[in-house]
Amino acid sequence: MKKKEHVSETPATQFLRKHAVPFDGHVYEYVEHGGTSESARALAVDEHSVIKTLVMEDESAQPLIVLMHGDAKVSTKELARQAKRKKIEPCKPEVANRHTGFLVGGTSPFGTRKKMPVFVEKSILDLPTIYINGGRRGYLVSISPQDMVRVLDPIAVEVALM
Repeated sequence: MKKKEHVSETPATQFLRKHAVPFDGHVYEYVEHGGTSESARALAVDEHSVIKTLVMEDESAQPLIVLMHGDAKVSTKELARQAKRKKIEPCKPEVANRHTGFLVGGTSPFGTRKKMPVFVEKSILDLPTIYINGGRRGYLVSISPQDMVRVLDPIAVEVALM
């Protein structure tokens, strides 16, 4: 039997503990550009339940976070419309790192360096459990969507492109 791997605290796990959010940590072998399909395969979970944390910015370069199913893309045009912004586009990796304090591939919506508005694809809220980045590459936490809503207070949108 494989020994459970110890993962040191991250700003994300510190945030979850501080807010009394129950979570389980899941370590997997990080694969560069492997994305959610790789983490879902490694953890033997449905990629639809693995949630991407995407850092984007609006026309004024104001950052925001979008939480999306691993097997879907974000319609930035529809997101801009629903968020009442002129334009929304992904941040460059170094800009996302500056806003969040996390490396791309390890970005979590919990414990970010800067407080940003969070948008969540509405159908994520219907899942029993979500797997979302725990603040480092190769580490996801499983939590209930209701706990995520309680601590992030996200704005529900319908912007998924399947």
